[in-house]
Amino acid sequence: MLYALSASLGSEEGFANVKSTLTSPLAKFIAWGLLSSLLYHLVAGVRHLVMDAGVGETLEGGKLGSKIVIVVSLALIVLAGVWIW
Repeated sequence: MLYALSASLGSEEGFANVKSTLTSPLAKFIAWGLLSSLLYHLVAGVRHLVMDAGVGETLEGGKLGSKIVIVVSLALIVLAGVWIW
């Protein structure tokens, strides 16, 4: 990513090369995969913050919290895919 940033800021030709590379389906898929993992990590982190506040610490609460994390993460991942493509 830093190489792409450096190349895109280096010259107009470098920017065009980076732009054409990032519009390929493989690059979009890789970006979507990275963004998906970050979104899941964010949602799971919020769950842990809520649990640190004392909410959802029982077995039933933990199961419900994990299901909520999966559903919210899937919704955000689908939205990220729509945004990227």
